[in-house]
Amino acid sequence: MSFTTQVIQSYPHNHARVIKIKTPHGDVDTPVFMPVATKAAVNCMTPQDLHVAGSQIILGGNTYHMLCAPGLDTIERAGGMHRFMAWDQPMLTDSGGFQVFSLSKNSKICQIDEDGACFYLPNSNKKVRLTPQTSLAAQRVIGADIIMAFDQCSADILASKDEVYQAMQRTHRWLVQAKEIHAQYPDSAYGHRQALFGIIQGGGFTDLREQSARFVVDMALDGVAIGGESIGFDMNKTKEILTWIRPFLPTDKARYTMGVGLNPQDLIDVVAQGVDIFDCVAPTRNARHGSLYSGKIVEADHWLKFDSEFQGGVLHIKNSKFASDDYPIMADCECLTCQHYSRAYLHHLFKEKSVAYSTLACMHNIYVMHQVCEKMREMIRAS
Repeated sequence: MSFTTQVIQSYPHNHARVIKIKTPHGDVDTPVFMPVATKAAVNCMTPQDLHVAGSQIILGGNTYHMLCAPGLDTIERAGGMHRFMAWDQPMLTDSGGFQVFSLSKNSKICQIDEDGACFYLPNSNKKVRLTPQTSLAAQRVIGADIIMAFDQCSADILASKDEVYQAMQRTHRWLVQAKEIHAQYPDSAYGHRQALFGIIQGGGFTDLREQSARFVVDMALDGVAIGGESIGFDMNKTKEILTWIRPFLPTDKARYTMGVGLNPQDLIDVVAQGVDIFDCVAPTRNARHGSLYSGKIVEADHWLKFDSEFQGGVLHIKNSKFASDDYPIMADCECLTCQHYSRAYLHHLFKEKSVAYSTLACMHNIYVMHQVCEKMREMIRAS
């Protein structure tokens, strides 16, 4: 089965839209949040938990981490990442480009050259070499429905314009190579068509972002991703960058902001800018550390907002005031956690460092992100 994207409905009051993405492992209706299974598992959640929470698609098995462990032989022997982790719905994986950004800060761990990056694994003699060729070869074995061209994620905040430009130029060169390779090998190791997305870089510089957007779009790929340190980390800058590049983005291709989803409002804000797909480790990571989403999804100014009495829409369950609070985390939430357990009980579990707390907390936060997306889809479809 091939990969297709169809615009179902555009929203008249901003740039939001509903699109249907067809993949070999099923359909996805956007806007859609992807829980992140960096090391082949969403922390504290089974695939069954993800189904119950409403997950349509996940980011499964980061290329760099899968090369480190368990290794491609293990994944291929299992029949690919879908079978390996028992996830039967669509999956996106990333190229390892973010690790180029995060690990190259230490030259003893990662060194970048014009052809790719070399990673030296701590406490090991093992070395991982990522290039456009090796990244795509690994992603073919992982078997995700959507794969990413290898890129150099730029350090937007401290990097000079020349440094950002050089990273963008490498990303563009690597994208040309990736497209050529993908044209030769469009299917996974298991015979499923894989969609290739290119990544727009350019840091916080308007002209570089526009230049990168033109370049990536002209490559006529299956979808377009927007990357860089600022995306998802600095939401004001994220929205500003989206206004710069949106005029260059084709309407018939999926748009993916990488790393967006610290809070529910972040999803609402990027969808208003025309984004379809997003992922973030924060909902599960922060849940495990006691930060739980709590608020109401309400209509405001012809759109939605996540209205909350708590700063950032986040309740900190460790606070002693919740020790005798018999309300659920979030009023009207229909997740398993809110339907059965109180803030007081979760406060107790958190204080006791119970494994049960982490599971219940992660299930709630992921459910809320999916509900925000569902409310946006409903509003767009009804327009």
